[in-house]
Amino acid sequence: MLEYLARLALLLPLLGGLIWGSLWLTRFLQTRLAGTPGRHGRHLQLIETSLIAPGMKLAVVRFHDRDILVGFSRQGLTRLSEVRLDETDAAANTPRTETE
Repeated sequence: MLEYLARLALLLPLLGGLIWGSLWLTRFLQTRLAGTPGRHGRHLQLIETSLIAPGMKLAVVRFHDRDILVGFSRQGLTRLSEVRLDETDAAANTPRTETE
C-alpha cells in the first residue's frame, strides 16, 4: 500500500505538469502557425453580440472599414445589414450608411 501511495505522489504531479505543458504548447503553436502577427494585423473584429432567444444571436462584426450585422441561428448565419465607415467618420467612430 505504501508503494502505491509513493508512486501516486510522484506520478500525479508529473501527469498534471504534462497536461498543463501540452495545453500551453498547443495554444502557443496555434498562434504561431495561424499566421496572425498579433491583434494589430487582424482585419476581422467582433464588436458586439446579443442573445435574442435560445439558439439565436445577433453580432456586429467590423471587416475592412465596414460594420456588418449578422444573425446566427442553429440553421446557419445571415448577413442582415452593412454600414460603411468613411475615413473621417472612422476617427470619430460614427457609422455612415452606404446610401449617404
